[in-house]
Amino acid sequence: MKGIFKVIKNIFLSIYRLIDKIIITPISRLIFNIGEYLKAHNLKLDYIISRPNFIIYVSLILAVVMFLLIDSRVITLVESEAEVITNVPVKANYNEEAYVVEGIPDTVDIVLIGRKSDIYLAKQLGTNTVILDISDYKARDSAYKVYLTYTKSIDSINYKLDPSYVSVTIKDKISVTRTIDYDLVNVDSLNEKLSVENVELSKSEVVVKGSKDAIDNIATVKALIDLKNSSLSDAGTYDVDNIPLLAYDSKGKIIEDVEIVPVTLTASITLDTYFKSVPIEVLTTGKLVTGKAIASILINSSNNHSVTIYGEQETISNISSVPVTVNVDGQGTSGTKSYNVTINKPTGVRSLSETKANITVTFGEEKQKEVNISTIASKNLATGLTANIVGADNINVIVKGVQSVIDNVTENNIDAYIDLADYNTEGEYEVEVKIDNNDPKLNYVVQSKIKVRISNAKE
Repeated sequence: MKGIFKVIKNIFLSIYRLIDKIIITPISRLIFNIGEYLKAHNLKLDYIISRPNFIIYVSLILAVVMFLLIDSRVITLVESEAEVITNVPVKANYNEEAYVVEGIPDTVDIVLIGRKSDIYLAKQLGTNTVILDISDYKARDSAYKVYLTYTKSIDSINYKLDPSYVSVTIKDKISVTRTIDYDLVNVDSLNEKLSVENVELSKSEVVVKGSKDAIDNIATVKALIDLKNSSLSDAGTYDVDNIPLLAYDSKGKIIEDVEIVPVTLTASITLDTYFKSVPIEVLTTGKLVTGKAIASILINSSNNHSVTIYGEQETISNISSVPVTVNVDGQGTSGTKSYNVTINKPTGVRSLSETKANITVTFGEEKQKEVNISTIASKNLATGLTANIVGADNINVIVKGVQSVIDNVTENNIDAYIDLADYNTEGEYEVEVKIDNNDPKLNYVVQSKIKVRISNAKE
């Protein structure tokens, strides 16, 4: 109440100062000047005007007249004005336990129309609350047209709402029980040498409330576990609170108009460190000078150099090496070539024990020899078909490299295969033989194709 009186007092003080500035002071100055003029000319009015109370009475009369003019809106200084209050929150009244309402706006705009002083007072005193009252409405398939209302604080103010009404659809709220899954977010913020070994949620199921359409649209409910947490710094088990829950549709989009009970939950997260040592595998690009081959490759002056990889146990168990690539195009005449390379993390690896390496490649004269092989594997054969080699069982493979390297190559070192991905029908075909080669010091050449008969496996 004291605040209201203070606002009213400030308004009247402002009006008084305005009247004093533009009316009383100028009139008083005018009357004083007139008095001085009459006094200089010895006129009888000088006595009346020069009396101290005369100026006060005249000023008071003029002030009262001016107040009446302003109050009756006779002069243009008090014309009606309009002011817009934007983004006013909308409060909806309805049974939230029984219904779901679609179409309620978050905010609306209010246009206040009236005298400037009244608008000022309305802005100071008004709560600017817009209400959508649908407490007496029932659920139905078609939409309702409902007018918004505004709680007026000053009766002399006219107001308009934008929009003045909304179309809302009221649906019955239903509840279902859903199983919870979880997602780990901000995984990159976790210490690179740590991995999540296990997650246990405090609940396996939650209650989801909403309209039937919204509930039917839910594909999954997930707990979003944020790993950007300073307490998750070492291996161990941690309890994480206030984990938010979200519902998603089949396309991964968040479903907003459902209520999940409870809103959050707790999870127990176990962190551990998984690592293993794997060799660095050197791959090459480009072609050497004709007649040259790679004699040896040293990694940090060693024939076999390994790095330690860190990551999820299941992921790193399937990684047997870490590749690096060097460009040998046009090389071979200089004898040796050194490369400083960056070791990139393979997919799924979170950390490496080292990220740089020095590769020294030694070149020599290319020699070749012929190896006869009898074992040829089949790859990518369609289900329900079988493949058999027709005719000669053996083929010759030319092995190229420096003499010391090719001397150690035997049939057992050569992985030959035929790719049957493009042969999906029965018949006989001539197919190119390929060699699976991961050694940059060797090149293989197969000079002939083999004939393969593809038939139905049931025959």
